[in-house]
Amino acid sequence: MPISNEKIQSYDFLRGMYSDGYFPDFLVDKVKGILIDLCESIELEKPEDTGALLLLTHAATKRINELEDEFEDNDSELETEAREVMAENFEFVVRTYGFDSVDIEDVIATREW
Repeated sequence: MPISNEKIQSYDFLRGMYSDGYFPDFLVDKVKGILIDLCESIELEKPEDTGALLLLTHAATKRINELEDEFEDNDSELETEAREVMAENFEFVVRTYGFDSVDIEDVIATREW
């Protein structure tokens, strides 16, 4: 399902990770894919409250957690800069879809990074 939200369509996902050679682009692409999938899920399921949104964001966060070993196998890790960039991207997504008051720490509460 293509994303219909114009702000999401034009957003430069994970710019800080792509610009840092420490993070392999093919793995950053996987994280970006997860974030795009999250956007598609939000548009498809149209969560009406924070609880429904968190089910979607937690699932996406868990999928990113599963990439941790792959980052390490490629002499990288989901460390401070990656955490900040990914948190900013999650925040952009949830705010763009109208969840202005949700705490970003709740959004990514299931993270291991």
